[in-house]
Amino acid sequence: MTIRGLIPLVLVGLLVAGCQGTGTKQTVGGVTGAALGGLLGAQFGSGTGQLAATAAGAVIGGLLGSEVGKSLDRADRLYAQQAAERVRSAPLNDPIIWRNPESGNSGSFTAVRDGYTAGGEYCRRFVSETVVGGRRTVGEPVTMCRQPDGSWVERASL
Repeated sequence: MTIRGLIPLVLVGLLVAGCQGTGTKQTVGGVTGAALGGLLGAQFGSGTGQLAATAAGAVIGGLLGSEVGKSLDRADRLYAQQAAERVRSAPLNDPIIWRNPESGNSGSFTAVRDGYTAGGEYCRRFVSETVVGGRRTVGEPVTMCRQPDGSWVERASL
């Protein structure tokens, strides 16, 4: 298959990935999967049959590649979730930093205040920051309170 023949495959991959409201990694995975799937499909049949196999390979490859890209985004969330759990017991104003070495995305959680509610619940106020694709975002402060069973729930304020 020529480079000229790959152009429709890449376009199909973009359409498949674009229909799913994807992030950058998921889109790249979808496009790559579509191109590779189309190349594989082009190896079968001839004429109209080959065109159908190419299209089917592009669509299936695009969907599978998109799922691989989405799982990479899940890795970022896993690193962040682990840091969010550690910050619950970290000293005040000591940022707990997370970083995904695969994506380069990072962030931090910092406990900035703690205390007890009138009902005796231990609560902490947290701030967060994320850097995704070089773009820094500061989250709204959140107050979480520890329940008797050890779980944490969000509260309006401390």
